[in-house]
Amino acid sequence: MTPSRTLIVGSGRIGSRVAAALRDAGGEVWTLRRSAASAPDDHHIATDLSRPLERPLPAVDAVVVTLPPGDDDFLAAAASHLAAALPVAPGRTVWVSSTRVFEGYGDGRPLTEADEPRPAGPRAQQLVDGEVRAVDLLDAVILRPAGIYGPGRDRLIRQVQAGAPVDHERRTNRIHETDVVRTILALLAVDAPPRVVHGTDERHATLGEVVTFLAGHLGVPVPPRGAPGERRGTVLDGALLRSVVGPLAYPTFEDGYGEMLAER
Repeated sequence: MTPSRTLIVGSGRIGSRVAAALRDAGGEVWTLRRSAASAPDDHHIATDLSRPLERPLPAVDAVVVTLPPGDDDFLAAAASHLAAALPVAPGRTVWVSSTRVFEGYGDGRPLTEADEPRPAGPRAQQLVDGEVRAVDLLDAVILRPAGIYGPGRDRLIRQVQAGAPVDHERRTNRIHETDVVRTILALLAVDAPPRVVHGTDERHATLGEVVTFLAGHLGVPVPPRGAPGERRGTVLDGALLRSVVGPLAYPTFEDGYGEMLAER
């Protein structure tokens, strides 16, 4: 069942699309981010969650949090300040994290939601800390998208056009922006969602496979092999995601990037 009153925290592309879908379904939506709205909006809250809020937030049925890591312990602090400012506990909170929490793995076996995070750097550790605080204080459902791509997210296409060297052997996972939005909406609506869901499509691939596909469609040389990176990437199992959201709109990178290239 779609929530009737939702707070979207972090109004980037994902948050904005979720907000629009909820409004189209007849829901009432508030948005919260540091900057003011581009136009007068009684349902926008401009505030900085790195500090305690000066006034309570509206009572809502659901919360969606799409915040990137910031300075120090920003995500954990944001979860604490958000929970303290909500007058009642929401019935559902979806906390959007990242599969970066697995950057410490390197053995290439498929990772499922049963595998524990293994952060290898401060930003990944901040993501893990934010997840833990969100579960403790908001009983959050955690969505960990892999590399998000889609219209306006064409950095890799531009790299291929520029002929920039890449690590061809690096394992990669990705998910189209549309499927991330669909997953968030599904996690808001289902009666008993999983605690953690990996947001990844059905086609994990090496970076070399992806850039070779892009180069072929762009009519440019395949980018040369760069020096191997320190981290070799992971392989993620997306079966649980598909059990929640059903068939993906873009099951493989060929589907998503193929559409993007056709529209260029």
